[in-house]
Amino acid sequence: MELKDVLKVLEDLAPLSLAEPWDNVGLLVEPGEPRPVKTVLLTNDLTQPVMEEARAEGCELIISYHPPLFRPFKRLVQKDWKQRLAIQALEAGIAVFSPHTSWDSVGGGVNDWLVRGLGAGQVTVINQASVPLPYSHIVQLQCDDDLLAFLLEELKTSEGVLVQDPLRCDDSKTQVSLYCSEASLAPLMEKVGRHIVAADRSVRILKAERPPWRGHGQGRLSVLDEPLSVATAVKKMKSHLGLRHLRLALGQGRAQESFVRSAAACAGSGASVLNGVQADLYVTGEMSHHEVLDAVAKGTSVILSDHSNSERGYLSVFRDKLTEKLPADVVVMVSKADRDPLEVV
Repeated sequence: MELKDVLKVLEDLAPLSLAEPWDNVGLLVEPGEPRPVKTVLLTNDLTQPVMEEARAEGCELIISYHPPLFRPFKRLVQKDWKQRLAIQALEAGIAVFSPHTSWDSVGGGVNDWLVRGLGAGQVTVINQASVPLPYSHIVQLQCDDDLLAFLLEELKTSEGVLVQDPLRCDDSKTQVSLYCSEASLAPLMEKVGRHIVAADRSVRILKAERPPWRGHGQGRLSVLDEPLSVATAVKKMKSHLGLRHLRLALGQGRAQESFVRSAAACAGSGASVLNGVQADLYVTGEMSHHEVLDAVAKGTSVILSDHSNSERGYLSVFRDKLTEKLPADVVVMVSKADRDPLEVV
């Protein structure tokens, strides 16, 4: 299967437009002579042991949940471990793709998987994603038919401008809406201003509002169908994440026997998403000392698993989803070398 076709499948499963603006997602390493993709390796982090595993397995594509390339490079040299991995991938003809926060946001993704560890419930998105639009502004204007025809003819050469079907207002005026991107707004207004302002016509510039993308977004809040004790919640999350140990901070006035009726979850470092959310329990990978204190003071208990432990288990779920979409001769593997760098000793 060609790399471009695999990338199309990945986009269908989790659109990259769902990723956070600060993130670096998508195809990060593309070999000069790409090979047909026969073996895909899924990993939470691309480390040297994972790269050696990928080369030993003859992989053509590594899907690394966390982007191994995040900040711009000015050079590619061996002394930096991330640059070294990029060089090794290119030399081995291995493509590297990262989905990161697009997997967090997508419905049925990492955060839905994480909160389901506590059991069934009414799950809602904490920070709702919005539908991406090909335009950012709407320019509305009214003019007579002769001027409208002249203006529309001139706008045919304008890139990034969409003309809505003109709407007749009365016998002499027609309203038209022009949809444009941020970059196209200034050139568009220059063309409109040549005619409309001179003719003393009103022009309105509106900011396009992106509609909510239901079911997608960062973080999840679950009102549990069956309340459970804090102690049971810890036990269930240990089983769900495959861990022997978790860190627990009991909310003020709470005990391990206290009931949990609502839980908010955010994989990775979740404080910025969970902050201010009303819930009996927070589940995330990591929070700072003071962020935990803030939650506890409000009566919210906190379960911390360490960063990547809150994400890694989803790789097996995604393996099954991806396998269903790819031809039978494409093997999708979960890395055995990938692990959280921290352990309890």
